[in-house]
Amino acid sequence: MPLTLQRAELQRHQNFIGGRWVAAAEGRQLPVSDPALDQVFAQVPDSGAVDAQAAVDAAQAAFPAWRATPAKQRAQLLKKWNDLIIAHQEDLGRLISREQGKPLAEGRGEVAYAASYVEWFAEEATRSYGDMIPAPVTGRRMMAVKEPVGVIAAITPWNFPAAMIARKIAPALAAGCTVVAKPAEDTPLTSLALARLAEEAGFPAGVLNIVVASRERAAEVVDVWLADSRVRKITFTGSTPVGKHLARESAGTLKKLSLELGGNAPFIVFEDADVDAAVAGLMAAKFRNGGQTCVSPNRVFVHSAVHELFVEKLAARVVALKVGPASAEDSQIGPMINARAVDKIARHVQDAVARGARVVVGGQRLTSLGSNYFAPTVLINADAEMACSCEETFGPVVPITRFDDEADVIAAANGTPFGLASYFYSRDIDRAWRVADALESGIVGINEGALAAEAAPFGGVKESGYGREGGRHGLDEYMHTKYLCQGNLR
Repeated sequence: MPLTLQRAELQRHQNFIGGRWVAAAEGRQLPVSDPALDQVFAQVPDSGAVDAQAAVDAAQAAFPAWRATPAKQRAQLLKKWNDLIIAHQEDLGRLISREQGKPLAEGRGEVAYAASYVEWFAEEATRSYGDMIPAPVTGRRMMAVKEPVGVIAAITPWNFPAAMIARKIAPALAAGCTVVAKPAEDTPLTSLALARLAEEAGFPAGVLNIVVASRERAAEVVDVWLADSRVRKITFTGSTPVGKHLARESAGTLKKLSLELGGNAPFIVFEDADVDAAVAGLMAAKFRNGGQTCVSPNRVFVHSAVHELFVEKLAARVVALKVGPASAEDSQIGPMINARAVDKIARHVQDAVARGARVVVGGQRLTSLGSNYFAPTVLINADAEMACSCEETFGPVVPITRFDDEADVIAAANGTPFGLASYFYSRDIDRAWRVADALESGIVGINEGALAAEAAPFGGVKESGYGREGGRHGLDEYMHTKYLCQGNLR
């Protein structure tokens, strides 16, 4: 049965601009599908340039009063928003699972994760301290103060429709910025529901604006924001090619940028690892959201001394995973987001097998469940030439490569343009620090598969982008530093 909401009005079907719920200016609509059933269940605006401009106008109009609002009052509104998100965890979790496909337990978990960022930045709003600088001469006072950047444009992905919007909007609002946001075309309903709860919390009109657009019209919306000098920052999570485009096009107005882009995360199991812990860590890191996460291990390297044992234990865990729709409470792996995603996964598996890999578990579409399902898969004998090693699979596929030498596996792990997350398992403390220092990524899991936390900085290096979300670093991304110098004091 389709997932339904206890509070049906949280499922919104309009843009939220200037404190009003409005249709797209041209009246176009975008269908939203349930990936479990591959059926349309809602319609939202398919917005264009006029709507994008209206959102910036509203955000700019609201900015002077919002930046002047004391941090404590901004924090209180964020706390009210957090309380409402938690109070509606079940409905929001159901909405996430309906439009994105992840199991309902994960949908509920994502709501709690999203709320943790709202709560964190509500607390950080009152802790944005400046500095007193020792003056080099008498009669002078020198200070550095932090100010909000201005209007922020947030562009979010489909895989975590609540967490990604919260991780960007909460620090922006805490810093005193106003926001225009475009959620992913596949999962707009969660963002609109969060905007409804923000409205209910009492945020002033224009402080938060949500504009929905299809894949075909997304550039039309975002190009308006890129060209408008009043938009002072772009924050984006998505593919590296799109991130590079945003960086190029924002140069004309020298916007500040936070880019969390593609990944190709290595997961290394050394010969001295706790194999059971490594298997558990890989299960947590790889199969969350069906492998559709930016920090999902994409290349698994296992030392020859423990290779057979690791594969045996992993295969037993993977074959036991329950695949099914979010409406089934026991589902652990849901459908992929759409047919394009399934096609890519199937192509990666076929390419690997053609190049000498062997399927241990899975390896096929699960058409009996629907068109968007793929079996959790374990491959062995993977190598660096396979598509699954060179590209981000974004699905429930574990390609395993055997290794023997620490230096060689570090070189292989770093042998990619990307550097978002890395993982390794070892009980040798010297090796732990040595390998952690050597891995080229913004995030490193040492004997740990679950990395993300609201108190920690999240972001990558190399072509995985720059800027950090979460932690105290996340608030700084939405502020700039102003130097004040007062002289001729007596």
